[in-house]
Amino acid sequence: MYSEAYSAMVQGIEGRIIQAEADISDGLPCFMLVGYLASEVKEARERVRIALKNSGLRIPPKKITVNLSPAGIYKYGTGYDFVIAVAILSALGIVNKKHLGSTILIGELSLDGSSKAVKGVLPMVYTAYGHGIKYVIVPKQNTREAMFVKGILIIGVESLSDIIDVLNSEEPSEFACKSTGLEESINNGLEDIYGKIPGFEDISGQDMACRAAEVAVSGMHNLLMIGAPGTGKTMIARRIAGIMPKPCFDECMEISKVYSVAGLLASDNPVICYRPFRTPHHTITQTALSGGGRYPKPGEVSLASGGVLFLDELPEFKRQALEVLRQPLEDGYVNVSRLDGSCRYPARFMLVAAMNPCRCGYFPDRRKCTCTPLQVKSYLGKISTPLLDRIDICAETVPLRMDELNTYVKRRKETSQEIRERVARAHKIQYKRYKNENFSFNSYLTPSNIRKYCELSPEAKDYLEYILNGMSFSARAYHKIIKAGRTIADMEQSSHIEKPHIAEAICYRSINDKYWREGRE
Repeated sequence: MYSEAYSAMVQGIEGRIIQAEADISDGLPCFMLVGYLASEVKEARERVRIALKNSGLRIPPKKITVNLSPAGIYKYGTGYDFVIAVAILSALGIVNKKHLGSTILIGELSLDGSSKAVKGVLPMVYTAYGHGIKYVIVPKQNTREAMFVKGILIIGVESLSDIIDVLNSEEPSEFACKSTGLEESINNGLEDIYGKIPGFEDISGQDMACRAAEVAVSGMHNLLMIGAPGTGKTMIARRIAGIMPKPCFDECMEISKVYSVAGLLASDNPVICYRPFRTPHHTITQTALSGGGRYPKPGEVSLASGGVLFLDELPEFKRQALEVLRQPLEDGYVNVSRLDGSCRYPARFMLVAAMNPCRCGYFPDRRKCTCTPLQVKSYLGKISTPLLDRIDICAETVPLRMDELNTYVKRRKETSQEIRERVARAHKIQYKRYKNENFSFNSYLTPSNIRKYCELSPEAKDYLEYILNGMSFSARAYHKIIKAGRTIADMEQSSHIEKPHIAEAICYRSINDKYWREGRE
């Protein structure tokens, strides 16, 4: 007796269809699972056997072999219990084979036969939709997450008995989940999120740093804020999420896939409809930052994809951890390679970093700074030049005067809502310009794309050439200046990059050069 059923697994943040083949024959009674399996998949043998017994189903004393195919792919996780049980029941004739070819089964079984939620349901359901699958059977707890994918029928079950009833029915669509009000809860959740984020109207002074933050968000550029303690670096950074527009559907899908694989989606709101804001502590390890582990899972750079990765007190991070950022900042993804295979996770995040210019925090103000030149050099040297070259915009925060502090009562002229509307207009321009590309923002422009999309006026070209002849910028820094200039031009709705746009972009690079050049002298 032979039967087959279908499930799915996750590789990186993408799904892959898995076929479960069950054969029941005469011979020494045994239950074997094969197909290059991790220990938790092998343990499904006992979970399934006892779940069948406690559901009132009897397995005859025969030789049972279940193969999870393709056998060359390493399979881990606990989401194969449903498909293993159904493949066996189908081979025994207990479950009708009629609907198995158009159904994906994903879920874990308890010993009493009830279902348990699993991680990574969203990318697996999305893959099933892409393969033309009609039904997806998942644990009841995962239904809201699965229903984010439109065009496929989701069936939530609470036990093995429910699965049997669905597959033996004439039309499984009768059991499909109805609307859960997910769209309404998403919109309400988005309003709550923006309402909880403190606004830029709370900030006194620091006009240049606030302007730099707006430019950075408008083009999703990396931003470094440097200045004395207590000048508002962290305060500005924590408000950046409040001026970021809502991501488009494709971005929501990608972000939600990452969080689904990581098991971080909330059951009551299983969709990430906003741009994430991640703030890891400076003691974080390389693996936790970039992703990996025995069974690979996304790191902070991937959890921040589509949003902001904020590194406060940048020099306090381990140098090896910071150097891990170089490749994802350049390529927009992370490759995690293991003996059993490799995974690719997205890492298109906006890096926001904050740091003091020296250990005491007051360099180059020699009236307050107590650090020696060697100590300043050592402190700034924790940030490598290749990493600095990947930061498009550097802003300086300065200590406020008493009259500026007093203006707090009057509040700032612009609110986060007003800034967000301007940023949204700049994003709309970029979406339209790059509609035929595989990216959406100026920060992702390659050198060839810069020549295609970044047209400088004659005055801007002459000015840029004059400045670069007198400053020691690398080729990467040159491209960063042009990309930042393109964003500033978009903010002013200018089709060409003009001299003032380049001048402002150079200003953001020169602050970077100022500290590291003076720190070395």
